[in-house]
Amino acid sequence: MEKLQIKNGELGMGNGEWGIGNWEWRIAEELLSIYGSPLYVYDALSLRETIKRITQAVPYPRTQFRFASVTNGNISLLKIFRECGWGLHANTPGDIYLGLKAGFDPSEIVYSGSNLNLPEMIKILNWGITTLNLDSIAQLKLLCEIWGERSGELHLGLRLNLPEITGDSRIGVSPEDFAKAIAITSKSKLKLTGLHFYRGTGTNATKAFTQVIETVIATAQQLPDWEYLDFGGGFGYPYHHFGAAFDWEEFGAALTDSIKSLKKEIDLVIEPGRAAIAGCGILLAKVVSIKWQEEKQIVGVDTTVGNLSVPSVHGGYREIITSQLSTVNGQQSKVYTTDVCGNTTYSRDYLGKNCQLPALEIGDIIAILDVGAYGYAMSSHFLHRPRPAEVLLENNTHHLIRKREDYSTLLENQLF
Repeated sequence: MEKLQIKNGELGMGNGEWGIGNWEWRIAEELLSIYGSPLYVYDALSLRETIKRITQAVPYPRTQFRFASVTNGNISLLKIFRECGWGLHANTPGDIYLGLKAGFDPSEIVYSGSNLNLPEMIKILNWGITTLNLDSIAQLKLLCEIWGERSGELHLGLRLNLPEITGDSRIGVSPEDFAKAIAITSKSKLKLTGLHFYRGTGTNATKAFTQVIETVIATAQQLPDWEYLDFGGGFGYPYHHFGAAFDWEEFGAALTDSIKSLKKEIDLVIEPGRAAIAGCGILLAKVVSIKWQEEKQIVGVDTTVGNLSVPSVHGGYREIITSQLSTVNGQQSKVYTTDVCGNTTYSRDYLGKNCQLPALEIGDIIAILDVGAYGYAMSSHFLHRPRPAEVLLENNTHHLIRKREDYSTLLENQLF
């Protein structure tokens, strides 16, 4: 861990926003000189502030927050969620494995996934996971067959499929199948106590959630032993910073009012993913090539689209800022339509298209914002580029939280 040489204030974003001034670009240069380029950088202060804001937005007293670690599985970041009182939402056994390594108790981890095979189902039960939201009657039947003579408390829920709300989705069980599910669990002396609702990936429209609360609650009441509502994830993040943003306070108030009107007390589970972590991360890279196509600037950098999530997950847009000043002596510098291109020959290797950036030079630094979710988590060895390192900024210090890969990584598990 190294101390940062900071001037004019605290390093960090705050409120989930990177606002890099001249002195902060010097910090970026320091980080790149130590850890190399490209580099994922996360700000702990911003992450903690976002966690606090989301937590306070849902006043219902029996609320449990579970971070959807599919978006980012770095142990150091998972530990921050645990320190802030959140549990973990797992889509896969890998999510559970990382959560346990980060120090989460099995009781703090909710599994809400699909299509586990027999060894995987046995493994997560042996790991002590006691809350499972299952995706199909077949998965429920498999669990009940495995449970057999096991003892202990088990919280079982169904993932809900309501085409009139979620559209054509492969996720979940229809209410028409509830009776069959109850019969299966009853035969194994288990109860269906939960309902899990997943609205969709990255939804910023608050009304898309609030207007279906009553329908979801009414559906949950069809379960005779209903004890908890997992209102899932899918909460969006405004990658276009001036676009629509999910209103946590509006959502929290509406959900609290509806649940408080019930005649019984239930537990509420909320599983934010990208909404909690997207804004705390940036990807730093260096300019390695400049060329011009008439008035368009083509900037080549030393990272690749393989280090960002696919467009279907984030919509194909990230804001990009540069170390080159956009203002000089108070005067706005000229900006140019710019394509920021990665270091592969893949024809769609664009980190940004038609950005408005000043004229850049080789060696300048760019920062791709909002990569905390589905950044490293979806990075790959596409075209055989090793993946970058990850660094955490906290309390005016920086430390490495994942080593940079080298070319030897490409040989791992190969036999020749």
